[in-house]
Amino acid sequence: MKKLLLIAVLLLGSSSISHAQGGDAEPPYGMSHLEAYSLFYENYRTGDYEMALTFGEWMLEAKPREIEGHNSFELETQFERLINVYAGLAEEESDPGEKRSLYEQALGVFDLVRETFDEDEIDLFKWTHEQGQFYQEHRENLSDGLQNAFEYYERAYEMEPGQFIELSDGYYANLLLTHYVSNEEREKALALIDEIEPQATPELKAAIEEARNELFSSPEERIALLESRLEESDDPEPILMELATLYEEAGNREKATEIAHELYEMNPSFENTRKLADLALSNAEYEEALDYLTEAVELSPNDSQRKQLLVEISETYQNIDRVQSAREYARRAINLDENYGQAYLRMASVYASAISECTSGRSIERDDRTVYWLVLDYLERAIEADPSVRSRANQRIESYRPVMPTSEDKFFSGWEAGESFTIDSSVGECYGWINETTTVR
Repeated sequence: MKKLLLIAVLLLGSSSISHAQGGDAEPPYGMSHLEAYSLFYENYRTGDYEMALTFGEWMLEAKPREIEGHNSFELETQFERLINVYAGLAEEESDPGEKRSLYEQALGVFDLVRETFDEDEIDLFKWTHEQGQFYQEHRENLSDGLQNAFEYYERAYEMEPGQFIELSDGYYANLLLTHYVSNEEREKALALIDEIEPQATPELKAAIEEARNELFSSPEERIALLESRLEESDDPEPILMELATLYEEAGNREKATEIAHELYEMNPSFENTRKLADLALSNAEYEEALDYLTEAVELSPNDSQRKQLLVEISETYQNIDRVQSAREYARRAINLDENYGQAYLRMASVYASAISECTSGRSIERDDRTVYWLVLDYLERAIEADPSVRSRANQRIESYRPVMPTSEDKFFSGWEAGESFTIDSSVGECYGWINETTTVR
C-alpha cells in the first residue's frame, strides 16, 4: 500500500512523469534519472529495500555513468547498494526458493560490475574479495556457497598476495590456508605459507605452525621440515627443542642427545637442563642425570616443579643404592610441601630399600623387620597428607604387613605394642644412619 500511495503522489505531482514506454532501461513511471535515483537513495537509506529496488533496478540495465544534476554520482557505488538491497530483501523473505533467487540476483550484480567496468576503473581485487565474503556469509542459502567463497578468496589472493594477507589481520589468509589443509591440497598450502609467513601476525604464525603440524604429521616428515627451516631461522632454539623430541620419538637417541646438548650450550634454561636429565635417565646414566636434575632444581620456575624434581632425585639416588642421599632429597621435598604425598611414599620406599640392602646375602631377621614399622609410618602419613595417593599407599601397606615382626618375634624380644622404638645401630649397624623413632605395632 505504501508503494502504491507513493506512486500515486508522484503521478499527480509531476507533469513530466509518464508511464515508461518500451525497454526497462528507463526509470519507472516516466521519471527523470535524477528523480528515480533520489527516490532509490532515500528508500535505501531508510532500509525500505522493496521501494529502493522499484526506483533503482533500472540502473542495472541503463548503467548511467553520470546523472544530470548530481555531480557526485558514481555507478559503482549504486551497484554496491543494489547488492545490499537484494541481500536485504532475501533476509526478509521466508520462502526458501525466493530467498535463494534474491541472493543469486545479488551475485548477478557482481558479474555485471566486471562486464561494465574496465580493470583500471575499479578495484577488481576488492570486488573479488567481497564476492567471496558474500558467498561465505550466505553459504547456507547458496549452492556450493562455501566452496565458491574459497574460489573467490583464492582469486583475490592471486591478484594481490600482499594485500590479501593483510586483510583483517590475516584472517582471510588463515581461512584459505585452513581450507587447503583440510582438503589436503598440500602444495597450495605450502606455497601459501611461504608467501604469508614473512609478514604474518603472531596469530597467523600460530595458525601456520598448526597447519605445518597437520601437513607433516609423521616424525620423519617433521624432522625433514624442521631441519630445512633450521638453516634459515634467526631463532633456532624452539626448532631444536622440537627436533630433539622428534628424534627421541623416532628412536634416534644419539641424535636427540646431541641436539639436547646443543640447546643446553646455547641456553642452559630449566627446560633445556630438564631435557638432558630426562635423556640421561632414559639411558640409565644416573650419575649424569643427577647433575642435571640438581641443576634443574635451582632453575625451577616454581615450588611445584621443584618438589617433583627433589622426589625424582631421591629415586635416582636410590637406583644407585645411595639410600642416605635418597632420604635427604625426599626430606627436602617434604620440607618444601608437607602435604606432598609423593615425598612420603619416597621415604617409605627408601627405608624399604634399606632393609633389602642391609640383608643382602643373608636371611631377614626379626630386628630387620622392625624397620617395616617405620615404612608403614610414612605410608600412613602419605595418606593423611595427600588423599590422592591413598590407593597406592594402601597397596604397599598390605604388601608389607606380612613381613613385619610377628607376635612371636615381639614376645621373645619383649616389644610391647604402642611402645616407642628407635631404628638405629641398635637394630643393626647398617641402620645406624636412619636414627628415627617409630611405634611397635
